[in-house]
Amino acid sequence: MDTGMMIAIAVGVVALLAALAVWAYRRNTSDGRELKSTFGSEYDRTLDRSRDEDAAREDLRDRLDRRERFEVRELDDTERERYADRWTSIQREFVDDPERAVRDADQVIQDVMRTRGYPVEDFEQRAKDLSVDHPEVVERYRQGRRLLDRSERVPTEDHREAMVHYRALFEELVGTPVGSHRDDR
Repeated sequence: MDTGMMIAIAVGVVALLAALAVWAYRRNTSDGRELKSTFGSEYDRTLDRSRDEDAAREDLRDRLDRRERFEVRELDDTERERYADRWTSIQREFVDDPERAVRDADQVIQDVMRTRGYPVEDFEQRAKDLSVDHPEVVERYRQGRRLLDRSERVPTEDHREAMVHYRALFEELVGTPVGSHRDDR
């Protein structure tokens, strides 16, 4: 093989590698923008917690894939009214027993999720599942749950804060059609 042929092959290999690198970069950048658009602040949170951008993106893609495997539906008017009545009861209960009201709020969130078709396994999985359809309120759900899970005696103000966080998710689950959050951005 002569020198000219070897140079041509080497240039071809380098050009191919450069093209693959550009393609991978563009794909990664495009994927990141798409995930950021879908997940909003949850994208940033996942990235911050992971410290590995590829692993964080894989986690978010896994959430999307998992979410595709179950069918989420809207509540009908009767269900919506029933849950709204339960929520009103829980808010009244807060005056006499804030801790119980927060626990009941957590339970009604799980009940709404189950009725709509979300799996209600452990808390972290629920939060991940919710992050696909409701990325802007899922962090409030986590904050409410952290307050609920504290083992020491919790001041009433912390219970009130947990209720505010739960209410944000409750309103989103009961009153917002699936996927409509994306139109708000």
